Amino acid sequence: MKRYNAYIAILLAVVTFTGCGVYKKYTPQTETPDNLYGQAPDQQASVAELSWREFFTDPVLQQLINTALEKNTDIKSARLTVEKAQASLRAAKLAYLPSLTLAPSASIGTTMLGAAGSGTGAAYTYNIPLQLDWNIGISGSVTVNKRKSQAVLEQAQAQQQAMQANIISAVAQQYFMLQLLDRQLEVLVQTDSLWDVSLDTQRALWENGKTYSTAVNQMESSNLNVKMQIIDTRRSIVSIENALCKLLVQTPQHIQRTKWGQYTLPERFGTGVPATLLENRPDIRLADKVLAEAFYNTAAAKAAFYPSFSLSGLLGWTNGQGAIANPGALLMQAAASLVQPIFALGKLKANLKIAKLSQEDRLNQYVQTVINAGNQVNECLADCQTAQKKDLLYKQQVKVLQDAYTGTHELMDVGKASYLEVLTAQESLLSAQLNEAANLYNGSQALIALYIALGGGTK
Repeated sequence: MKRYNAYIAILLAVVTFTGCGVYKKYTPQTETPDNLYGQAPDQQASVAELSWREFFTDPVLQQLINTALEKNTDIKSARLTVEKAQASLRAAKLAYLPSLTLAPSASIGTTMLGAAGSGTGAAYTYNIPLQLDWNIGISGSVTVNKRKSQAVLEQAQAQQQAMQANIISAVAQQYFMLQLLDRQLEVLVQTDSLWDVSLDTQRALWENGKTYSTAVNQMESSNLNVKMQIIDTRRSIVSIENALCKLLVQTPQHIQRTKWGQYTLPERFGTGVPATLLENRPDIRLADKVLAEAFYNTAAAKAAFYPSFSLSGLLGWTNGQGAIANPGALLMQAAASLVQPIFALGKLKANLKIAKLSQEDRLNQYVQTVINAGNQVNECLADCQTAQKKDLLYKQQVKVLQDAYTGTHELMDVGKASYLEVLTAQESLLSAQLNEAANLYNGSQALIALYIALGGGTK
């Protein structure tokens, strides 16, 4: 008997150590492709290291972002997903412990009374068992499930951070768009005032016979066009305010904002080394944790080939005579079971193959996510640099056209320039002023996109 017990102990030890070798702990991906950014990386500290409050210094914008992070329904849904994943992880950790079940029961029946069985009486029966069940998990399945749940939790956390970054970016973009429209409206209103003066001058020249009525008509048509642009710009402002209110989960209302150019974004464009991109970007960390989940799914599929071992026990008492104070029988039971799959209609092999293929697919998706991230950073850098270079040229162009407009208008006043020259100078100046403002907006949008592309907005 002792010899058999020793054999059983050796068998269980072999199975246990074999099961523990089914899987290894997942190692996060850390390698980045060469030249990930498409150019030599900026060795300055990454702009993504700044918190969103440090990046956006406008106090009004900070308040709007804070409101969105508190009230936005997508953010709330992401938080709930994290909480559900945390609950699943706690359950997976508790799987190491046995389960206890108390299931008392009672019944009533009749029994014969007297030696001759001449009568009947009530008989009470009760059963109060305490049952224990414990899945030992010698193949490592419990640990695999726990680590898989941890990976799922980290996925949810990465999704929450990605959602936060997207919300911050969206609020900032809408806010800067409002500032741009305010600036364009300001330019249009100023232009409208100047063109009113030009139109009055043109009418005076026509009344004095120094020009034709067609000149007045053309000038008035251009002036009306500016007035229509003012109406359209004001309508666009209302539309953007409504869109921003949706992000803030507010009813449509006016959005307070500072004046264009009062607060500027950071001027440094540091990207840091590509390896930091893997640590900062939520989508890359999410892809890595999805790969980790697939890794543990493969481990679970391997573990299914090994035996499962469980313990169970029962402790309680029962009585068929109704005397609760003096139990009729004490129940004790213990059992152990070892189940080894032998033939499962090919399902175990099929599940393992599917798990391996899924893991390979997740690895391909991870690689593509990293490549896409590097491409996005490169595009944002190019946009920032382009807007920066064009800004200097637009400033020069506006100055030149302002001088040209002033000179042409003075020549028209003395009859040495035609209305077409003045009209051309006015339209060119307006177009340059609007383009300058739009380019500044594009530059700020590119810098925000770079900040998000490098993993900013998550802290």
